[in-house]
Amino acid sequence: MNSRENLKKTLNHHQPERLVVDFGGTAVTGIHCLTVKNLRNYYHLDNHPVKVIEPFQMLGEIEEDLREALGIDVIGAYGKNSMFGFANSECEWKPFTSNWGQQLFVPVDFNFIKAEDSSLLIFPEGDETVSPCARMPKSGYFFDAIIRQQPIDDDKLNPKDNLEEFTPVDRASLDYWERTICQLTTSGKGIIASLGGTALGDIALVPGMQLKNPKGIRDVAEWYMSTVLRPDYIHSVFEKQTELAIENFKRIYERIGNQIDAVFICGTDFGTQESTFCSPDQFSEMYLPYYKRINDWMHQHTAWKSFKHSCGAVESFMPLFIEAGFDIINPVQINAKGMDPRHLKNAYGKELVFWGGGVDTQKMLSFGTPAEVKKQVLENCDIFAQDGGFVFNTVHNIQANVPIENLAAMLEAIHEFNGF
Repeated sequence: MNSRENLKKTLNHHQPERLVVDFGGTAVTGIHCLTVKNLRNYYHLDNHPVKVIEPFQMLGEIEEDLREALGIDVIGAYGKNSMFGFANSECEWKPFTSNWGQQLFVPVDFNFIKAEDSSLLIFPEGDETVSPCARMPKSGYFFDAIIRQQPIDDDKLNPKDNLEEFTPVDRASLDYWERTICQLTTSGKGIIASLGGTALGDIALVPGMQLKNPKGIRDVAEWYMSTVLRPDYIHSVFEKQTELAIENFKRIYERIGNQIDAVFICGTDFGTQESTFCSPDQFSEMYLPYYKRINDWMHQHTAWKSFKHSCGAVESFMPLFIEAGFDIINPVQINAKGMDPRHLKNAYGKELVFWGGGVDTQKMLSFGTPAEVKKQVLENCDIFAQDGGFVFNTVHNIQANVPIENLAAMLEAIHEFNGF
């Protein structure tokens, strides 16, 4: 079986011939550009500047040679524009030297200024005539959103202001998706697409970093409070967003059909290390009906599988994720409260695919010994991979400065589990 056939078996809870592996398929399963460079050096691959394919988190492009070295089975289809609003696919590239001294390639509209404290300030759509939308600290390795919240007048709040970034998919975008997906299908790999427009209340998106002058509720803390203080407003935003998302899916499906295997629906986090951001009742009332409408349409009209990302201690939400129609859960934060791999697999493994959870990135991958890393990877693979339903990935993106010896131990464990 090729990679895509093994992924299909995995997603349908059948035992694949070998463990399916994803690094780089989505913006939450990627690898920081510095670590991409370190991996290329480890495998003695051509030492050219890495392309930054997701500038907010500074994720690096995993080219075909590294993809084969890592044994990757999944390729991601990313949207044309970055979270900062400028083209990040099919664009021109320019050289950039990071604060940590790495030579990189970034999109031509990756425009920034260096502040007095040596942090980097980047601009929406690359437009330096408006306020910057994100900051990378001098000692940082990725950007943080800059909150550009205007004073809120509740009498003048209009849900349309929080829908400015959600628009009907145009012909150029449809052409892009058709062209991109067609190219990826020749690889023999599984395909997960980030089609956009379906993340309800994702706090990474709430600040509207791609917008030059964001209106509405754009402060993360204010947004969270609004789910309690202004529920009718949030419902109005979600209602229109859901209608538009389904209509866009219809138009995209007409172009690409079932050439993709999964769709990244939502990156909204519902968990902390110890608990959840809201109660199950609030999730059921505010989020679940809209997720269910999107997922029901997908399941009724396509063969796509629905991918839900949520960090944290979300074990209590697993039945609700199932009820909402999600097929896949990521990143499976095994170090959070209640997220024991064996319990998760036994309780929910027949209905949910675990895409992630292969190794803890907060402590183990960064600070453990190679032997400890290998042991945890083998243990988690043995638990999660039984009867399919497991795609190997770390708990969220692999960050900068992870010891290469630990990455090598992780990859050695995967190969050992697969019998290579």
